[in-house]
Amino acid sequence: MENFKFHCPTKIIFGRDTEENVGDEIKILGGKKVLLHYYSDEIIKDIGLYSKVIESLLKNKIKYIEFSGAVPNPRLNLVKKGITICRAENIDFILAIGGGSVIDSAKMIAAGVFYKGDPWDFCMMKASPKKALNLGVILTIAASGSESSRYSVITNEEDWFKKGFTSDLIRPKFAILNPEITFSVPPYHKFSGIIDIISHITERYFTRDDDYTGLLDLYCEATLRNIIEQSKIILNNPNDYNANAEIMWASTIAQNDLLGVDIKPDWEVHVMEENILSSFYDISHGAGIAIILPAWMRYVYKNRKILNKFVRFTKEVWKIKGLENTNVEEIALLGIEAFENFIRQLNLPLHISEAKISLTKEKLNISIDRCISDGHLGSIVQLMKSDILKIVEIAM
Repeated sequence: MENFKFHCPTKIIFGRDTEENVGDEIKILGGKKVLLHYYSDEIIKDIGLYSKVIESLLKNKIKYIEFSGAVPNPRLNLVKKGITICRAENIDFILAIGGGSVIDSAKMIAAGVFYKGDPWDFCMMKASPKKALNLGVILTIAASGSESSRYSVITNEEDWFKKGFTSDLIRPKFAILNPEITFSVPPYHKFSGIIDIISHITERYFTRDDDYTGLLDLYCEATLRNIIEQSKIILNNPNDYNANAEIMWASTIAQNDLLGVDIKPDWEVHVMEENILSSFYDISHGAGIAIILPAWMRYVYKNRKILNKFVRFTKEVWKIKGLENTNVEEIALLGIEAFENFIRQLNLPLHISEAKISLTKEKLNISIDRCISDGHLGSIVQLMKSDILKIVEIAM
């Protein structure tokens, strides 16, 4: 295990009706005027969440300004509007009500308020946040793990470049996680989110040294097994509280750095998906991952730096037995096939053609060039342009 620092100060408030205390949490942090950022008030009003939040804010004498309009693959222009509102209204706290897109947008707004330049500079590594507004979250879908992470990913509409930045300053101060809120999430989005969670784990699991089989890999394997088990329960009973609770908690620990404290993930799959699919074609990020992740696995699994980890993936995650006389490459492939079958069970696309996306050569070339802006993609298994093209062919 390598040297590491672990710091995750987000306060997790988990369970039924916890959203009713949001005003108390904001008051503790000194918030007096809040920007409420969300997708659409119709969504949060329909499930009764809006009225609970407003009641809690008013009880604590906290003023608020509403700022809706967030969309999947959050937009830079909306972020800039949010920054303008925060400055004009003297906002001192941001409350994000939603999933990863709302939270990521809120994070850049929080950091951008104190930056005089274009907030896109954070993504292009031309600047780093020096200060940020306090931020809290009420999570409505388990997926991105943004509720306690230091990551934010934004899409620039000018050239449809989707890129992220990292800062401990943008970690939410608290995250309210009530599994019952996720009951109303449509199956496509819920299961897309689950694949995103899985990718957050596998992109740490397959990045770690192939010879390492210690506690951190055991954490990853156990979390993956639990996600698979709970997903199957949700397929039959979408409102099973315990299953949704397990998925919600898995979302958080998958992305708060706990499972990857001693490594720097390559994020190969995320980078490919974000640049090739969701930036240009606006597919749900998790559904795009469902296409790219298995294709990446099929392309890299024979690599000697990573093959043994794929064998563990088959044996320890999918618990496939009777492999005594099977060679290691065949064992690895069985795990990949099991994962693909799982994606099918969740009724998600496994190929680009199934997602009804027609890739254009022009956009594909732009996308791949963005993926390899540093000369190649990844470190454990380095991908060049020709490699990414082959992965796309597998994904077609």
